[in-house]
Formats: sequence, structure tokens, C-alpha cells
Amino acid sequence: MREPIIIGIAGGSGSGKSTVTNELVSMLDTERVTVIEEDSYYKDQSNLPFEQRVKTNYDHPFAFDHDLLIEHLTKLKNKKSIEKPIYDYEVHNRKKITEKVVPKEVIILEGILILSEKEIRDLLDIKVFVDTDSDVRIIRRILRDMKERGRSLDSVILQYMSTVRSAHLQFVEPSKRYADIIIPEGGYNKVAIDLIYSKIKNS
Repeated sequence: MREPIIIGIAGGSGSGKSTVTNELVSMLDTERVTVIEEDSYYKDQSNLPFEQRVKTNYDHPFAFDHDLLIEHLTKLKNKKSIEKPIYDYEVHNRKKITEKVVPKEVIILEGILILSEKEIRDLLDIKVFVDTDSDVRIIRRILRDMKERGRSLDSVILQYMSTVRSAHLQFVEPSKRYADIIIPEGGYNKVAIDLIYSKIKNS
């Protein structure tokens, strides 16, 4: 196998990153693609009680173990397997078990802050930013967190107003300037996705 191509898909929470990722995976064939979520690399907080873990700003760079993510991306690029952390959103902490991830032809890294870190950017062959209006993002976040992560409406809105919005403006939005491709319309942009697919095929 040749050296894997690493694609970074960034954008605000609820922007449509997963939509773009899923479209690319379906076009490329799941046997050829490994997907890594930045969320899996939230720092271990086993030393903190649940009440304190809830108060963590999960949209700030300090919440992530980017050193471990960089180490794992480097291993995958060098065709070595990794043991990826698994994050439990309901308890705001990593699980004790990990998931073995093997390198494949294409590695998709998806996350809100992956373009804000130079060491991560340097490992990416294609840098993508999904650009979506804030009102669409908050509605998507509410629906996702209530259905998939066991959150209440009040907690989602409180988190958005207290940390998510300010972190987006401070860290996520400025990282857009590093993107090779900016996808508008919340990920539902066939032309942009076809362009990324063509770039992968020709790499």
C-alpha cells in the first residue's frame, strides 16, 4: 500500500462535516477509507468528578489531546495501526477501552479545530472547511445532542451560549483561511464533494 492520503474536514459544530465525510466514504468504498474523529481525542478526565467534567469547555483547544492525535496520524501515515480512544459523551470522559484502527489508502480526519493546529495541518494532504450559517449549526447541534448524546435542550443551549459560540469565533472561524477547499451550504454541495473526490483519485 502506498502512503495514505490524509484529508482534514473542519468546520463549526453542526456545520455538516459528517455529511461530507459520509459522502466521500460512500464514493470511495469503505474498504479504502479510515475515519478519525477529533472528538475521540478529548483529554482523559478520570481525575475529575462528573460535576467538574460537565463544566469543561469542549470547544477550546485545551480540551483536546492533540499530541496523541498527531502521534496517531503520523503512525497511520507510516502504515502502522493505532489504538484510538473512545469518548463517552454522556459521562464526559474517555472509555477504558480503545479501538484498533488500521491504515488504509485514505484517512479522513474530521473535527472543529484540526485546521487551527499547525502540526496537524502539516500532516494533511487536503484541507477542507465546511462553512455553514450559525442558525443552521445550532439547530443541528440541538437535534444531534438530544437524540444521540442524551442531553437536555436547556443544557445544549446553555453550552452553546457560554462556550461554543465564543470558541467558534476565536478558534474555528479563523482557521478557515488555511483550507484548500471551502464548502458552503452545510455540506450539501455536490460540486465541492466531486472536486475532493477527483483530487483523491488523482493523488
